[in-house]
Amino acid sequence: MPEWYGWAGTILRVNLTDKTVKKEPLPEYLATQFIGGRGFNSKILFDHLRPGVDPFSPENLLIFGAGPCTGTLIPCSGRFTISTKSPVTGGLGDANSGGHFGPQMKWAGYDMIIFEGKAEKPVYVWIEDDNVEIRDAEHLWGLDTWITTNEIIKDVGDPSISVACIGPAGENMVASAAIINEYARAAAKCGVGAVMGSKKLKAVAVRGTKGIRVADPKGVVDVYFKYVRILKEEDEWWYNNFSKYGTPMFVDQYQGLGALPTYNWSEGVFEKADELGVEKLYPKYVKKKRSCFACVLHCSPFILIEEGPYAGFTGEGVEYEAFTGFGSKIGCANIELVLAAGTMCDRYGIDYISCAEVIAWAFECYNRGILTKEDTDGLDLTWGNEDVVLELIRRLAYREGKIGELLALGSRKAAQKIGKGAEYYSMTIKGQQPGSMDPRVLAAWGFSYAVGNRGGDHLRTHLVCEYMFTPEEMEKYVGTAAASDRFGWHVAKADLVVWSENMRTISNCMEHCTYFNRGAPRLYVEFPVDALRAVTGLDWTYEKLVECAHRIITLERAFNVREGFSRKDDYLPERFYKEPLTKGPGRGKVVPRDHWEKLLDRYYTLRGWDTKTGWPTRETLEKLGLKYVADQLEELGKLPGKGA
Repeated sequence: MPEWYGWAGTILRVNLTDKTVKKEPLPEYLATQFIGGRGFNSKILFDHLRPGVDPFSPENLLIFGAGPCTGTLIPCSGRFTISTKSPVTGGLGDANSGGHFGPQMKWAGYDMIIFEGKAEKPVYVWIEDDNVEIRDAEHLWGLDTWITTNEIIKDVGDPSISVACIGPAGENMVASAAIINEYARAAAKCGVGAVMGSKKLKAVAVRGTKGIRVADPKGVVDVYFKYVRILKEEDEWWYNNFSKYGTPMFVDQYQGLGALPTYNWSEGVFEKADELGVEKLYPKYVKKKRSCFACVLHCSPFILIEEGPYAGFTGEGVEYEAFTGFGSKIGCANIELVLAAGTMCDRYGIDYISCAEVIAWAFECYNRGILTKEDTDGLDLTWGNEDVVLELIRRLAYREGKIGELLALGSRKAAQKIGKGAEYYSMTIKGQQPGSMDPRVLAAWGFSYAVGNRGGDHLRTHLVCEYMFTPEEMEKYVGTAAASDRFGWHVAKADLVVWSENMRTISNCMEHCTYFNRGAPRLYVEFPVDALRAVTGLDWTYEKLVECAHRIITLERAFNVREGFSRKDDYLPERFYKEPLTKGPGRGKVVPRDHWEKLLDRYYTLRGWDTKTGWPTRETLEKLGLKYVADQLEELGKLPGKGA
């Protein structure tokens, strides 16, 4: 391209082994066919990683990717994606975060930062526009994320920088290790923090001053005001409540739907959910609200516990997943414990969805006699025992004792190690825990957990439209009104998952927040087109963006196929098929296994993948401009009809 608008136009490569830094021009095809962020990262991973590479090998890549909208005035455009081969699933892994790191990275002039190799000793990377330094970090190794951030700010002498770093969990290569930027923003999924730790990369600090050129500045301003107005008018309830409460409001919402995971997913309602709701949270503990860059939804509560056994715990952005993870999933109704646990996870550098899932698994195994006090180092994991939770988190982060080492593996590998039926209670898909919404009452969401390319996951689709779109809206945008019944297992749920996967992939590549488009269909369909046209100056269409999304999803699927994934991996934990809920609005509901097979057939057909194996076909790959991918899969005997 003669001129870049939106994209910075440069890829930064940092080799930690030989301490070299290279800058490469962004290829035009990458921008026009993969958009940015997640799309860029997935393409680089497929092209530059050989099949079978160990996630903790120096050969693995750790990629920070921003989108064309990152750092612009486009609303909620403060996000970026970190991608790698996941040590949790063994397949494609990525995690998305907000805050200000992504914008700073773009303002410094980079669409991607690719970390290669492994440092001999701990290092951190300091980026200030064109200046890139690999600095010693031995004095930072062992520190939590908050102290690390403060120390780097002191080193650099500039409080306006953004720091993304790991804590003890990442250093110890714990399965649930996250990368934390700006104290409370987490790139949480897939063990990305563990890969960063394996590379001895403690932190990345960045400050950018170059800004971003957009093709149509007035158009960008017009997009901002037009779609913020649509958000306020067409999804007024969401705008008002989410801006006021943030994700903790989901405790009340999913309790009401009968979808609140309780006692390690054995039920969908919690008898003490009122103790965890926003009415308990806001009057006493929330002191102010914050937002990510360019966000109109100030969803992040800054909390402080001023008295009692948890006095002094303070933090920001404790999310819904902490409230159910350290609350209903283990039978605990103490909101102060939840807040303290969420803050501790941020400081240790832990994804609290993953952390809470493995702890809930341990609680259930203990209560069923599979784990004993000998296995837990004497800790009592009786349901509701809040006294052990913070200690379990600490031991997990440091891999301390029998229980710490066990929890550090994640529940799938821990269950395989323990045996005795423990695998049944590991509520993971492809080794990854899903978001905390019960699939027995949210059918499409449950199906999306299973087929997602990064394992059990709620953000690959974020299917709130399943219960927020009217039947008429479903018919218009998805093509079938039947998908609007959240309890129904109609085959149309596969159509809804494909549509929502496409929409969320576009968002992930633009790098704007999922929470911006929820209940207003125009924010899914019209907003991305207008935003990308104004920012990049290219003649994007809805159809072109959907094609890009399909290309990215199919390439990610091909990455996983190389690593041994197939149809056999696209299933939920057995509990969801075998155990009906016994309480609440979902009473009696279970996932029908026979219908699941029909959904998979429909989903693969819509994607152009083989129904027998779940592998992309040559016809589909070539249609998407991925002939070289088809050739590679054929050589490996993993192309349908060619060794399948």
